[in-house]
Amino acid sequence: MADLDDLREGSNFGLGETAGEQSFHVKGAANLSWGMKDRLSRIFNPKTGKTVMLAFDHGFIMGPASGLERIDLTILPLIEYADCLMCTRGILQTMIPPTYNKPICLRSDAGTSILTELNNNVIIDIEDAVRMNVSAMAVMLAIGDEKYEAKTIANLYKAVDKGTRYGIPVMGVTAVGKDMARDARYFGLASRICAENGANIVKTYYCDGFEKVVAATPVPVVIAGGKKLPEKEALELCYKAINDGAAGVDMGRNVFQSESPAAMIQAVNGVVHDKLTPQQGLELFQDLK
Repeated sequence: MADLDDLREGSNFGLGETAGEQSFHVKGAANLSWGMKDRLSRIFNPKTGKTVMLAFDHGFIMGPASGLERIDLTILPLIEYADCLMCTRGILQTMIPPTYNKPICLRSDAGTSILTELNNNVIIDIEDAVRMNVSAMAVMLAIGDEKYEAKTIANLYKAVDKGTRYGIPVMGVTAVGKDMARDARYFGLASRICAENGANIVKTYYCDGFEKVVAATPVPVVIAGGKKLPEKEALELCYKAINDGAAGVDMGRNVFQSESPAAMIQAVNGVVHDKLTPQQGLELFQDLK
């Protein structure tokens, strides 16, 4: 039987660390409950500390958006390559087989559509998240929206209150209004407000000075892919974000609207987890497609 020194030598523990004392790989999560850490470890790969989330929750305000008309044809073939799926409860229940056993970041607010005034959202019942065994809940914040800012912040802290009760992390999603500046000052403000109100993860956009946004946010920051870009530009976006401290990406349109979605998500994985350069990622994409 191996002795304690042999076990420690073959482990990832630091000098003098035991299993219960090792540092946790998710930023800001060291003092959370076991259940919170377990769920965060499903989302963030313990070997790299990073995540590739596949977002296809667009339909809750946009309906059958381009690329999402048929979830069974577009999204299901991509699931094996994602670390985590971000979707709504309706799509999860009707379209995603539970046998895939992937962590879910559940869209946990709902409200107005693109046909009306956006951001007037409410949160869904925490019991749905519990019943579906999700790994996180996602709630949007409309920072800078004079009409709905306070309401969306309240949605976040209510979700955090309920999530903490059941050990479910919350991701704060920073919405950008048409009048909001897309710069480090704005995203730094929005991301910090998410964290200050208890979000365990923040989803925001990449910008110049992004390293300052990450440094001032005491929880993991993942970037949104945003509008569809050419594949090389999308991979460059991933690369720059990871180099500037992002804990991963939550991409939708830049994957499922790609000419080869399966090749694209694998290329994104290579950049995020394997430290490929954008050119190497593009070459992987071209080989796979």
